[in-house]
Amino acid sequence: MTFTTDILQQLRRDWDYRSRSRESRLALHRFDDAHPELALTGIEDMGGVLGLLESRSGRCVLEKARILQALLVEAHDELLRRALLQTLLPGIVSTCRQLRFGDGIIDDPSETLGVAIALCAELLVEWAGQDRPYAGPDILSALRGRLRRWLLKEKAVQRGCAPLADETTLATGESHLMTRLAMAAENDPRLAQLAYARIFDDAPLKALAAADQSSIATLRLELERFALRELL
Repeated sequence: MTFTTDILQQLRRDWDYRSRSRESRLALHRFDDAHPELALTGIEDMGGVLGLLESRSGRCVLEKARILQALLVEAHDELLRRALLQTLLPGIVSTCRQLRFGDGIIDDPSETLGVAIALCAELLVEWAGQDRPYAGPDILSALRGRLRRWLLKEKAVQRGCAPLADETTLATGESHLMTRLAMAAENDPRLAQLAYARIFDDAPLKALAAADQSSIATLRLELERFALRELL
C-alpha cells in the first residue's frame, strides 16, 4: 500500500530546523540537568539526543529506552514533547500499517496517518510527566487502541453524516489540545472549527469538505498545515 508522505516531510523539515535552534540547545540543558544519568555530555542540542536513538549510535537498547522514558517524564516541555513525537514517527507509521491504514474505511491512507499523528500528539500531552520504563511501546500500544476506535467510529458514520453545525463550542477545560484549538480560533476560527470537528467529533473529511464548500484534497492540506502550525 502506498500513501503520500507530505505530512512526514513537513514534520521532518520542521524538526530539522527546530532541532538545531537556540531553543533546542536550551531544551537540551534543561533535559540534561533533570536527567544526568543519561550521560549527554558532548551533545549540543535535541537533534543530537535523537541521534542517540538511531541504530548506529552506539547506545544499547536499555539506554535508548531510558532516553524515551525521560522524554515522556519531561514532556510538559513543548520542545521535548516535539522531540518525542519526532522519534515516534516510524512507530506511528507502523501502527497505521498494522491497521492497513483504514483500508476499506478511509479512502486516502494519508488521512489515517494524519489522524494518527494528531492522536499521538494528544496522547503525549495527556501522559506528560508519567514515568514509564517502556514509554515507546506503551505510547504506540495506546495509540493503536485510539486509532482503532477512531476507525470503527468512522466506519459507523461513513454512510451518512450531518453537515458541520454553524457553531462549535471549543471547550478549553477538557485538554491541552482543546485549549490550543481555542487559542488558534482567535486567528483562524474556520480551520479551528474544522479541526475540532475532525479530531473530537470524528466528522468524516468528505462531510467537512462539503460543508466548507472546498475540495477534500485542499481541506486535508489546510488541516495538516494548521496542525503543524498551531497544535504540534
